[in-house]
Amino acid sequence: MKRMLVHTLAAVALAGCASMSPEPSAATASKEMRMAFDITDAATQPLIVKLETIEITRKQLVDAGYTPRIVMAFRGNASFFTQTDMSLVKEADRADAAKIQGMIRRFKEASVVESVEQCNIPLASRKIQPQNLMHEVKLVPNGWIALAEYQKKGYAYIAP
Repeated sequence: MKRMLVHTLAAVALAGCASMSPEPSAATASKEMRMAFDITDAATQPLIVKLETIEITRKQLVDAGYTPRIVMAFRGNASFFTQTDMSLVKEADRADAAKIQGMIRRFKEASVVESVEQCNIPLASRKIQPQNLMHEVKLVPNGWIALAEYQKKGYAYIAP
């Protein structure tokens, strides 16, 4: 009888162990890469190259098994490229500005980036009206504070 009790208790104990789910190992946990890009370019061609490089970076991360989480924060003279009033953009830059806006739209539609944000501070001095921001762009009161918040959430700050 004692022997049967010992075997029964052992079986119950082992059954409890077998039903426990193992802790996920670092190798099986999903990898996530968080990056917040601080974009201040006034020149269109370097900005286009940077945006293309952001997209290449995302593709390389996906190929390496990462889930990229990318934020683009526009400040300073880059603010001209997140708004739709082309009269504020130099005539020579308008075609490139339209290309930049097309890239921003495509990035949002294809989930290349999770957020495109525009700092409110430089708008008034550049005569940019908040209502003229692209629909894909989120207006934030202060771009530096927004970037610091992203850093608190584990995003790497990147100033290309």
